Amino acid sequence: MSDPLDALQRRLGHRFANPALLRSALTHRSFGADHNERLEFLGDAVLGLAISSLLYERMGRSDEGDLSRVRAHLVRQDSLHRMALMLELPGCMRLGEGEARSGGAQRPSILADAFEAVVGAIYLDAGFERACALVHRLFEPVLARGDVQGAAKDAKTELQEWLQARRLPVPAYAIVETRGQAHRQEFVVRCTVAALQVERVGEGASRRAAEQVAAQAVLAHLKSLAT
Repeated sequence: MSDPLDALQRRLGHRFANPALLRSALTHRSFGADHNERLEFLGDAVLGLAISSLLYERMGRSDEGDLSRVRAHLVRQDSLHRMALMLELPGCMRLGEGEARSGGAQRPSILADAFEAVVGAIYLDAGFERACALVHRLFEPVLARGDVQGAAKDAKTELQEWLQARRLPVPAYAIVETRGQAHRQEFVVRCTVAALQVERVGEGASRRAAEQVAAQAVLAHLKSLAT
């Protein structure tokens, strides 16, 4: 049977000089003390800079506001979750027994955090250029598809303008649930367009992030009805 971490390193295009860093990046706090939260913290910063450099190179005519909004779109939990799935991280995660039984290996928040931790681990193992090369390789196809250009206008703004163009009231947002400890909370927010009897929920690490996810879900639904 092939080693999952060996296969992951091939997918990453990076062979770790210190494999312990990769194991730590894939270890959830429920598994033990050598978990990935510090690497996630580091990887978040490395990822942000690498994405910023990619956008600076590829979006030469965009202003700071557009660049910031596209970056926020690319580093949101949903995007990082998709990257984690593409790299097949679920099969490599180390989780506590209870977390594993409850489906933690498929949980978007856990996988998004693990992806950031892997980026942080590569940075420590081989430096920023190697970590940046991975980020560019993974995110360039997303940027090339053009499906993030709409993110230059954030989802809440786009939804509000969509409704106002049809002389409809602006949407309402409400926190449905707050999970986790104070320093690592997950927010669940409901976006409601009462005039159209449409509502969707979104999750995020902040209220604003959750509102954006919920607004995007509502907007996608309304656009699907219009086609």
